[in-house]
Parts: sequence; structure tokens; C-alpha cells
Amino acid sequence: MKNARIWFKKDFECRYISHLDLNRCMLRALHKSRIPIWHTEGFNPHPFATFPLPLSLGFRGVNECMDIKLEDDDYSFEEIISSLNNCLPRGLRVFKVTDPIMKAGKIAFARFTIKIGDNRTSSKLICEQINDLLSQETIEIEKKTKKGTLKTVDIKHAVKNYEIKEMFDYAQLDITLSAGSTDNVNPNLLISSLFQKFDVEYEVDITRNELFNSDMEIFR
Repeated sequence: MKNARIWFKKDFECRYISHLDLNRCMLRALHKSRIPIWHTEGFNPHPFATFPLPLSLGFRGVNECMDIKLEDDDYSFEEIISSLNNCLPRGLRVFKVTDPIMKAGKIAFARFTIKIGDNRTSSKLICEQINDLLSQETIEIEKKTKKGTLKTVDIKHAVKNYEIKEMFDYAQLDITLSAGSTDNVNPNLLISSLFQKFDVEYEVDITRNELFNSDMEIFR
């Protein structure tokens, strides 16, 4: 049995499907492609596939990954790429398959590109607002707990680094935030803080570019 990490992009219409639907789509593609994937044992065996860090609904993902186990140790990674892409919709595209190097539990940060724009507001002003927010000592926002209650949290600690760029018709924020099983901060919380602080609502487009471990090494 051989482990494999499948890397794919999630975009177009598929950015709006939930993680549960993504899981179903991938499992159906694995079944249809006839890749020799290992199945779980028991009364209802199904293809084994896990996602190290699921992507939030509506986000683009350019370096997403899924882990599987192959029953055939000699099955080529190149064959997986072509077989899966023949069975996937337009918004999902596999671009490489590798041996897993790091465990999912090592993920500590994620880098995002956030485009924020509005036809009635200059990109310069939006950049100034973003800078004002991120320059604060604290960034507090109400967050819903697993029990459904609201609590106020400070997400400033989650900001590892950032860069603000003034583009022609939008402001671009490249930011690295805490991610993973121990401390995961959704960039939507940052956007909500921005909207609340300045009483605004802009169009937002979010792409997750890369995952890192605690030493800021790219997740592989």
C-alpha cells in the first residue's frame, strides 16, 4: 500500500460547493477513474480520502490537497492526474501528485490573497482602511462557538505578516494567518472587522495560496 497526496485547484463554479460536496465529488471521481484506491474495511467500505485542511465555501484554492492510499504500489502518479481530470468538473483540476512529506497536524499558517473593491470607493481609501485596521493593537470580532453562542475574540495574534497593494479598481491584501487544528482564523473574520469598523460593505474575493508549518516551511 502506497500513500499519495493529490494537489488540485478549486475555482469557477466549484468554489461555491461545500466541503461535503467536494468530498462526494472527489470520491465519485476516484470510483469512476478506476484508480486502485484502498477502501476502508467493515460493513460499508468506501474509498479512503482525507483533506488536510478543508477550504471555506466561496474561496478559491490554488494549492489544495487530498490524501489517498493506493493498493498498487507501482501505479504511477501521472496516471492519477490524467484519470481524475477526465472525471472532474471544470472547477476542479489536479495538477500534481506527490508522496506526503508533512502530516496534516503540522499545518500552522495559511497565506491568502484578498481582493476588496467597490465602484463607489477608491482603492486608495480601502487600502488606508485596511492598514488602519491591521495597525491596531487588537482586532476584536464576535465569533460563533461550536455550541452556537457568540463570544468576542481578538484575532490580531493570528496575523503573521501582510502586504497591502493599491490596484486600479480594488485593494489587494496578501496576508498570512494562523491555520490548522489548534488555531484556525478564517479571513472572513478579518473582513467582518473591517466592515464593522468603517460601517462599509465591499465586494470581496479570497484565494488561499499556500499552507505552512510553524517554521513557515511550505506544506508538502
